[in-house]
Amino acid sequence: MSQVPVFCQATTVFLIDKNSEEPQVLLFRRLDPPANTWGQVAGAIEADETAWQAALREVREETGIILDELWSADADIRFYVPEKNSFSIIPVFVAHISHDTPIKLNGEHDAYQWFSFADAKALVSFPGQRRMLELIEEEFIHRTPTPHLRINLSQSDEDDGSDLYARASP
Repeated sequence: MSQVPVFCQATTVFLIDKNSEEPQVLLFRRLDPPANTWGQVAGAIEADETAWQAALREVREETGIILDELWSADADIRFYVPEKNSFSIIPVFVAHISHDTPIKLNGEHDAYQWFSFADAKALVSFPGQRRMLELIEEEFIHRTPTPHLRINLSQSDEDDGSDLYARASP
């Protein structure tokens, strides 16, 4: 019997500004495949890092921004890769940055722009991105996210976060 493997080798981060007149999300136009599509920061998880550490690194590499906070969206984007007959699962993170934060693009993108959530959902190419934008708008814009989703950026490698729900329990 043939099996379809599942991989988690990448991470993604949505950068949002909820303090604008209208909450917005920062999107980037890709140069690499899928070229000319708009999306969030994304990239590979290296062998020596966690998904959240990769998220911080990818934001720094792709935008020049050093984040001082990071949130788990408590969700993932998953999709089928026909060329590899596999599923890719990508953990999703969220960070708040100001609309006027300087952006320095690397060679992966040729443009960036702030969009309303409605415009961003209409612009992105993939259903997983649209679903994630809906979730982020609901949980990070319309609600105050539970503090248990905030990543402790100073946590040691020994603390793998596996006791998150134990710590969150009363």
